Amino acid sequence: MNSSSVSKNKGLSLHIPRKFTTVLAICLVLLGVCVLASLALGSRLVGFHELIDGLFHQDADSYGADVVRKRISRTVFSLFCGAALGVSGALMQAVTRNPIADPSILGVNTGASLFVVCGIAFLNISTAHQYIWLALVGAAVTAVFVYGIGSMGRGGATPIKLVLAGAATSAALSSLVTAIMIPRSYVMDQFRFWQVGSVGSATWSAIATFAPLLIVGILVAVITAPALNALSLGDEAATGLGVRTGILRLVAALAGVLLCGATTALAGPIGFVGLLSTHVIRLILGPDLRFVIPMSAISGAIILTISDVCGRLVGSPGELEVGVVTAFIGAPLLIILAMRSKVRSL
Repeated sequence: MNSSSVSKNKGLSLHIPRKFTTVLAICLVLLGVCVLASLALGSRLVGFHELIDGLFHQDADSYGADVVRKRISRTVFSLFCGAALGVSGALMQAVTRNPIADPSILGVNTGASLFVVCGIAFLNISTAHQYIWLALVGAAVTAVFVYGIGSMGRGGATPIKLVLAGAATSAALSSLVTAIMIPRSYVMDQFRFWQVGSVGSATWSAIATFAPLLIVGILVAVITAPALNALSLGDEAATGLGVRTGILRLVAALAGVLLCGATTALAGPIGFVGLLSTHVIRLILGPDLRFVIPMSAISGAIILTISDVCGRLVGSPGELEVGVVTAFIGAPLLIILAMRSKVRSL
């Protein structure tokens, strides 16, 4: 693809929205508030001095300081997962030109889940590293299948056809997951907590495995953003601007699957974060993916982290898994978007 020729054309030159600086500042403040809330709130409320001890005084041995230290990995993991899902949602919406595309809606999460449960049942996998590679393969296979089914017939891959293909595929794969688990109680015990979607089991080892994949996925998303802007004009216009649409779609889709699959492998199938974060940012800043993608990462991190905090507070003294909270928020949004006349190709 020829990015220089794209950037020189009218409508594709870098023009920073007037709201961008304000929105970025607000989001960074909200992100900081979410981090502090994640460290301080839960079944055990932590005071200010305990929070400071836990963060900066490693020799402090109070119970509150220990709680804060244990929550640090959970908070970092939540931020990483939210950012990955936000960027993945932005990429999938751009590649499919579907404003309601999301890893969970298109069945990608379920595909990753199927491969993970097969690994547990037939390969006896149990580590985060093994989960990731199986989930990535499952997510990629499902994404290709759903897009292929949604592209059939007259009109190609329209938003409604992709959603229907994703829903049907997700239902079929969920049935396969259930069929594999039912006769294997040990698989059900290991899988049922993961299936809901939670960041509560975060470890520094899992974060270290996840971080390189997150960095690669976001870098690819940022690099391809100018060409994806051209793709939103249509394939013919994008080709005229020097964009190789086939390669672009493949690279961007692989980055989206990488981010979604890695998150699903470690945290379970958390839905609607990509849909919610990207849609909100696009409403505020417009459709330019050079701003939508990085801001979707920040807003996704905010949404997932605050959802995790809400789950801990609502479910206290236990917790309500974050996947349940995001579904509770995201499902009504999906219904509203589907009912509005603006649900059309981007």
